[in-house]
Amino acid sequence: MTGNRVRELQVLHLRHQLSEPIQTTMGPVRARPALLIRLEDDQGAHGWGEVWCNFPPGGDFYRAELAANVLPAALADMHLDDAEPSRHIERKLHRLTLQAGEPGPIRQLAAAVDIAVHDLRARRKGIPLAVELGGELRPVPAYASGISAALHESQVLRMRALGFRHFKQRIGYGKDDGLPQLQACAAGLEADERLMADANQAWDLTAALQHSQLLDSLSLAWLEEPLPADAGAADWHTLARQMSTPLAGGENLRDDDSFISAIKAGDLHILQPDICKWGGLSGGHRIATLALANGRRYCPHYLGGGIGLLASAHLLSAVGGDGLLEVDSSDNPLQLTLAGGRIALDNERFHIPSGPGLGIEPDITGLSALLVSDVKRSVQPS
Repeated sequence: MTGNRVRELQVLHLRHQLSEPIQTTMGPVRARPALLIRLEDDQGAHGWGEVWCNFPPGGDFYRAELAANVLPAALADMHLDDAEPSRHIERKLHRLTLQAGEPGPIRQLAAAVDIAVHDLRARRKGIPLAVELGGELRPVPAYASGISAALHESQVLRMRALGFRHFKQRIGYGKDDGLPQLQACAAGLEADERLMADANQAWDLTAALQHSQLLDSLSLAWLEEPLPADAGAADWHTLARQMSTPLAGGENLRDDDSFISAIKAGDLHILQPDICKWGGLSGGHRIATLALANGRRYCPHYLGGGIGLLASAHLLSAVGGDGLLEVDSSDNPLQLTLAGGRIALDNERFHIPSGPGLGIEPDITGLSALLVSDVKRSVQPS
């Protein structure tokens, strides 16, 4: 059937070298990568996806090679009306996943394919991605993420000027875990502004409990990943009972069972699946809907290039709720340019481009100086 198979895969690897590294609990980030895929069907329709590739350092180079080498065969017998494209790719690459012991990179490739297929479908129908996902296109509330301990004053000022009123600061690293700077940031906020904190899995239960009283005193909108994603359910439950601050997490959960368990446990008030890390739009939509149905707040996690940002915004728009879109406040032209050149808010809302699919055609030519590789592979029917 024409128009129902992938004809060509394009893998574009972009990289922005930072003049100053970003400090995180996983070590310094010295470059901002973006790994994009473009799928084209046998009638010339196309769609874009993005592969999560922030860590480990240099992991974007590996994923770019992996995508170009393993995705063509995995795409060969995939129908573009497949209910869950990410699951198709994971099934096709299951043995490779076992052999290499690397579920993460494979799931990230599968997630990118899923996003690209949804974008292709929406472009082919001439409708916004949010509508293709069963919802409506609407502006979504957003917050400024990636606020660092050392630069919190300048970052908050810059993002405030762009219309942001919610800010999330990294903690869990450096002297005193960055908590004095968090206190200073909280003290400098205006009356209508809110602060969140992200510990990026830095603490065990003992350390988290030691910091709980101070964190509760700051009236944070949420505390994100104070414990490792694989910490025992009892630890999460103990911390949730001891703290008044809502707990958030989910970017490092990787399957339905993990999310279902977290929702049933009730200790995470905010669920944050990352559509470029696992599940794509299919899995993200399923988890977001389940979270909302169980009284949880859905706030998509995302910190990468503009394709993933727009796809996350469309999903948030489609499923509804009062969740906030995560927008990077660090130096990242791969977010700004690929998202259409505008991240400023209107009335505290991120306005999603209204064209078909993601709403825009990514400006790759404007990023030519940051292009590491551009590989095209034909996809032959199996």
